[in-house]
Amino acid sequence: MRFMILVKANAESEAGTLPSHDELAEMGKYNEELVKAGVLLAGEGLHPSSRGHRVRFDGPDRTVVDGPFTETKELLAGFWLIQVKSPEEAVEWVKRIPFKEGEVEIRRVFEAEDFAPSDPTGELREAEERLREQVAAARA
Repeated sequence: MRFMILVKANAESEAGTLPSHDELAEMGKYNEELVKAGVLLAGEGLHPSSRGHRVRFDGPDRTVVDGPFTETKELLAGFWLIQVKSPEEAVEWVKRIPFKEGEVEIRRVFEAEDFAPSDPTGELREAEERLREQVAAARA
């Protein structure tokens, strides 16, 4: 099971305040634990929303809105993508994040098998798997 761990933004992250040396070192140790356990697939911090954009879709129309965005509680400051055996294991990993305050959301990532009812022949899942293999090969 893959889980996306979503780190909520706060006033400091939206101001572009970087973590201290000690905070970065703590986070590095945590990330190293994830790697050694073989569960980390990806993880990154995000620039503040002032450097971001949103694209709104309305039928054929596309509207681009430049940041910053005002609802800090709805913004993300970073993420991890982990692969573990259960939701409980994901929660246990998240509880170990060396944050002093804030909020983190855990969301399970859909797997190809989850779409089986919409793809009875498996044709779409096979196409998706081919795309994943192409992406992996391009990165190698």
